[in-house]
Amino acid sequence: MGAKRLKTVFAFLCVVVSAGHLAKAGFAQSLAASGSKLAPLIEARADAMANALAPGSLFADRHERGLFAPLPEKEIAARLDLLRATRVPGIRGLKNLIASAEAGRDGYDAVQYGARIRPTKSPTGMTLGEIYDWIDATPGQPHAIGRYQFIPSTLRRLADRLGAGRAQPFTPEFQDRMAMILLEEAGIMPFMNGKLSRTGFMNNLAKIWAGLPNSSGRSHYHGFAGNKATMSWARFDAEMARIFPS
Repeated sequence: MGAKRLKTVFAFLCVVVSAGHLAKAGFAQSLAASGSKLAPLIEARADAMANALAPGSLFADRHERGLFAPLPEKEIAARLDLLRATRVPGIRGLKNLIASAEAGRDGYDAVQYGARIRPTKSPTGMTLGEIYDWIDATPGQPHAIGRYQFIPSTLRRLADRLGAGRAQPFTPEFQDRMAMILLEEAGIMPFMNGKLSRTGFMNNLAKIWAGLPNSSGRSHYHGFAGNKATMSWARFDAEMARIFPS
């Protein structure tokens, strides 16, 4: 297949994804029927793109690594290790700010206020398996849980990324580890390196945590399932300027 035709194939795939209709299976089949050896590659890349655009996954920093090249797991781990090892100033303050917008006084044991049927134990006293069972047994209600109000799809995705099984306790330390992955996805490293503006980083954070406002002054998910920002943009901006003065 020539370079021009390959470019057309990728352009078509991008349009399909942006429209929210990832027709990768049929597209790959049509390539296979034409004898193209690229069908497996296109299908694999389409899967990667679908995962990248799934709920709970952001796209900060994608301009650096390319549309079809998700950041490798080892690189993510290396970035998180670097953040922990260097004790980047402001990380603790940022997590506290997020928690104040999401969990309130309950902190690591917070359960979304709209959950009519709550877990029988405090979240920090539960395992992932027990949380998954609670979610499955109580459909039709909110299930955000913990200090950072992980929704089910995000909780499962982050737990899988950390290699955590059903026996993993939902401890404060484990919740913090998952939150660090979300901060990395929001662009904490480009922000700290001066490659992402504070406003851009704040808007990315608001795409993860509904309690934080974006630059419009409202939650990115305002009105969806009762979500609204729990602080003003002015306060969010002032707190970020205080936490990250440089």
